Amino acid sequence: MDRRERAVRLWFSMWLEKRDLGIRDLFADDASYVESWGPEYHGAEKIRHWFEEWNTRGTVEQWDIRQFFHRDNQTVVVWYFRCRMHDGEEQGFDGVSLIAWTPEGRISFLQEFGCKEKRYDPYQAGDTPRFRDETAPWL
Repeated sequence: MDRRERAVRLWFSMWLEKRDLGIRDLFADDASYVESWGPEYHGAEKIRHWFEEWNTRGTVEQWDIRQFFHRDNQTVVVWYFRCRMHDGEEQGFDGVSLIAWTPEGRISFLQEFGCKEKRYDPYQAGDTPRFRDETAPWL
């Protein structure tokens, strides 16, 4: 479990430092990565390319791990993420990553799930729900 948690912490720190500290060692050659808002990357080299390219457009300012859950060859990570894009757009959200590991301890699959940080009670004013007229930027 400690090895897996160190690997996830390394992945998050790469984003915070904007440096590839071993993406090809961390991910299996045929790994799949699914972002919370839809894009998919197949293969460690494509994941590395996405990482390098994304960091030319934005900066991850915060990626805090709140909790780990482990079972068999899977890990679930609960986290908070915040970034700023170079065009000035900022976003932050709560998230969960579902990770599957190879027998050698590399990531074979990672899928993110996101939840808006600005939540509200649509029934606060009564029995009829009042929903905000907005969507998450990643949905």
